[in-house]
Parts: sequence; C-alpha cells; structure tokens
Amino acid sequence: MAVAHGSCLCKTVQYEVELPFERFMYCHCSRCRKATGSPHAANGFVKAGAFRWTQGESAVKRYDLPEAVRFGLQFCSNCGSKVPHHTRDHSWMVIPAGSLDEDPGTKPQGVVFWGSRAPWFTDCSEMTKYDQMPG
Repeated sequence: MAVAHGSCLCKTVQYEVELPFERFMYCHCSRCRKATGSPHAANGFVKAGAFRWTQGESAVKRYDLPEAVRFGLQFCSNCGSKVPHHTRDHSWMVIPAGSLDEDPGTKPQGVVFWGSRAPWFTDCSEMTKYDQMPG
C-alpha cells in the first residue's frame, strides 16, 4: 500500500495517508465553493484508519456548519489552509487533494453537484494556458 504525505501552506500541520483513495471527486456545491474560494473542491476519501497526523495536530481547528448534517472542514490555525477532516461519524477522512505534497497516483473519478456549479465556471480545456503568471 502506498503512502502519500501532505501539509498546510506553512508546514505546521503535516499528515500521511494510505492510498489509494476509496473515492476521489470534484464537488461543485456552494458550500465547497465557499470553503475553498474556488469553483470546486477536489477531495479524496479514505477510511479513518488510513490517515495519521505526523505534526501539528494541535494547530488544527474545526468548523462544522451548524445547519448542515454533513458539512465540516478543518484548517491550520496558523496559515488558514484547509487540511483533512473526519466525517461527523468519524468513519472517513476527507483529504483536500491540494494539501497533498505528492501525486496520489490517481485522477478524480467524477464530479458531484454539477448542477450547482458557479455560473462563471469555465472548463480549463476551453482556456489559454500559461506556465507562469503572464506579464
């Protein structure tokens, strides 16, 4: 079984996760858009036992949206980066793919809440690509 490492932006919080993901999805729901500040979240899912904090767990803060049955998130209290969080029943860990320091070796399997996507969302295949910020 492969292990991937991940961290927050400031490296205060670090973790490891056993791969492969059970599921790997893009989510376009309005909650994920608000939580990420982007058009969609990219989350991998593993059983709770496949995840371990390796540094900085005490810096992790959690927010559960009060009116939601399932929505929650965790973040580094130092830099604000999203970090993995357990589901409310503690059976799964949700891994923000952008927090991984290594390639998980798989691609997302699908897109959920497509009907909720932002009206301004444009697929990257339709856009001009730059290797760095254009001058």
